[in-house]
Amino acid sequence: MAERESAAGQAAFRSPPFNQAAEQALLGAILINNEAYRKVAEFLRGDHFAVAVHGRIFEACGKLIDRGQVANPTTLRGFFEQDEGLAEVGGAEYLADLAEAAVTIINAPHYGRLIHDLHLRRQIINLGEDLVNEAFESDPDNSALTQIEQAEQKLFTLATTGQTEGGFQTFSTALTTAIEHAEAAHKRAGGLAGITSGFRDMDAKLGGLHSSDLLIVAGRPSMGKTALATNMAFYAAKVHDRARQDGVESAGGVTAFFSLEMSAEQLATRILSEQTEIPSEKIRKGDVNQDEFNRLITASQDLERVPLFIDDTPALSINAVRTRARRLRMQQGELGLIVIDYLQLLRGSNTENRALEISEITRGLKALAKELDVPGMALS
Repeated sequence: MAERESAAGQAAFRSPPFNQAAEQALLGAILINNEAYRKVAEFLRGDHFAVAVHGRIFEACGKLIDRGQVANPTTLRGFFEQDEGLAEVGGAEYLADLAEAAVTIINAPHYGRLIHDLHLRRQIINLGEDLVNEAFESDPDNSALTQIEQAEQKLFTLATTGQTEGGFQTFSTALTTAIEHAEAAHKRAGGLAGITSGFRDMDAKLGGLHSSDLLIVAGRPSMGKTALATNMAFYAAKVHDRARQDGVESAGGVTAFFSLEMSAEQLATRILSEQTEIPSEKIRKGDVNQDEFNRLITASQDLERVPLFIDDTPALSINAVRTRARRLRMQQGELGLIVIDYLQLLRGSNTENRALEISEITRGLKALAKELDVPGMALS
């Protein structure tokens, strides 16, 4: 019993993770050789340091180095003459102590990533505490599903802010990727490098819908934008289903269709109408004879395997679209195409300026297409 109470007491007083020695070693390396700063500046910021004065030293080094000046204990002395935080740890002499604790420039990126990782862990802890506190509050305007979407968005932002991956790649690497795409197109029927649109002329012009592209289908009201997008989405999913059954390379893909204007039932009726050649008005009114009804049943049985997923939630936010698309990919193990019907019905965070809100939504959709490596299509 006493052991359990002791363990509980230790858990209650756990301090957030940080490594003061790693922060000192990295700063020392920068003060001795400013090239160490350039090796970590892409992903590391001053607020990533657990010790606040270390973050200020890092930022001061960056200011001097960016100006083409040398950052060392002597040149930094003027920055910190009035800094009470530095005075508490030994004043300007502390900068010299840091230089003595330096690691080699080879190890600088390793220490930088360690500091960044510990920063992320502290942010995760803060996010978890906020999530728990919000869940305990009974706010009718902040439902559980809204809190989940907000938490997922915060986690996504945390994962992409200051990430250590990425950067330049050699031209030979890019060439290899281009050849792989050309080989995939060569093996596919019709020579498509991307997802088929279902329209021969369009595929001939575009080579299919390419991953990470955002296509805007614009037109006046009642010009057939939804009909076009529905046909493309359904055909891509249908081709993928056939290829999956035949065990061949697919020119289609699992499709996510966000219908903010029409209901899922209306879209399904349209597709049924096109596949059975029965007018959608007759289907909606039930004005069909027995033969037509049998065709509807047969067609529905054939179409129910098609991996087309429709979300008809109205007034979705761009964050919710991102969350649900990622969730669908996790559930299905893949995702080939995202369709938004339509752009102006999405919500952004900047509700006071509609132009800025639309710009934010467009940027968010492009980022989502690139993140998931799928083509995105938005009607406008």
